[in-house]
This record gives sequence, C-alpha cells and structure tokens, in this order.
Amino acid sequence: MARTLGIDYGEKRIGLALSDATGTVATPYRVIDATSRKAAIRNIVECVAELGIERIVIGLPLRMDGTQGPSAEKTLAFAEQLKPELTIPVEAWDERFSTMTAENALIEGGTRRAKRKQHVDKLAAQIFLQHYLDVQAGIPPTIPDPS
Repeated sequence: MARTLGIDYGEKRIGLALSDATGTVATPYRVIDATSRKAAIRNIVECVAELGIERIVIGLPLRMDGTQGPSAEKTLAFAEQLKPELTIPVEAWDERFSTMTAENALIEGGTRRAKRKQHVDKLAAQIFLQHYLDVQAGIPPTIPDPS
C-alpha cells in the first residue's frame, strides 16, 4: 500500500496525519491554518510532494444517520478544490467519532484545554486514517463507543 495523508478539514484548522510507507500505521503529523483556502491547499500540495504521498483520505463528517449535512458539504467542496492541484487520488472517508475520540484521549492524558486545541485535529486525522488503513488491510472495523 502507498503512503497516505489523512486530512481532518475544518474552517479554522486542518489536521494532517500520515501513514507509514507500508500503509499499516497512521501517526499525527501537523495542523495547518485553514483561514485561507488557497494557502491551505498550497500547504497540502507541498506536503504531498515533500513526503511522497500517493493517496489522500479526507474525513467526511457525516451525521449520525449517515447522511451529509453542511459540514460534509463544506468538506467535499474543499476536496473538489484540492483535486485539480494533485495527480493522486483524493477520497472521502467516514470520520464520525474521530474528533470526540481524540478529545477524550487528550483529556484522559491530562492535556490542558489550550493545548488540546493544538493537537485534536491532527489526532482526529490519525484516528480515521488508521481506521481507513485497517479496513483496506481487511481488519474488521471497530466503532468507537460514543459515550
């Protein structure tokens, strides 16, 4: 499997996660500012070139019933703006529970609220990217407990 970049799109911050070269393990990478879409896309294109990324998986924030709401539509619009700038596949992946799971992990780890904002997006990207990698490898998916 190819090296994959996971993107947790948000209107203020975009979290990035990377897979290893074997496509087995995802790790949090960085957070980029999303206040300028052009700059954010340029940042992502640079990451793709620098890191040898061969696929992008963008987290799709579906509603609990699996339908798309305004956040999913904004994410898909961002993905559509990103695609013409790249020559690699860009696909959407269900990211339900990833931000909540990331937030809970940071709280349990004792991370202060101010620091959590700096890390939650890249950790959420890592969580759904790992889920994606596991499914691609034939590992049965696990669904986080929302409580």
